[in-house]
Amino acid sequence: MKIQLQGQSLRIRLDEEELANLLDGTTLESSTSFGNAGVWALAMRLHEGDTAKLSAASAPLLISLPHSAVAELAARLPCRDGVAWDVPCGDTHLHLQFDVDVRDSMRRRGAMQRQAGDS
Repeated sequence: MKIQLQGQSLRIRLDEEELANLLDGTTLESSTSFGNAGVWALAMRLHEGDTAKLSAASAPLLISLPHSAVAELAARLPCRDGVAWDVPCGDTHLHLQFDVDVRDSMRRRGAMQRQAGDS
């Protein structure tokens, strides 16, 4: 799992194996230790709702993604376009981008198929 934070934007990119585990119901976890400064941790799972959710009630930060949106993304791999949500966070929002590593998908699934009319 690759995690990129910048301002109010969070991008998460999985490889094909992590995607398969997520779709099978596994909660994915990632953590970074900062020694005496503590640990930053994130967990991700799927749920049956329509929107992405954040829960920071306990460590790790939990991101719940809609199963249907992730399954639809998996069905069109390999592709460069992921899925995104603007998740409310108090008085602001977090832009959450979820992608699957296109190079890993191409290695495992083959090259992207062009549709009629694509340029």
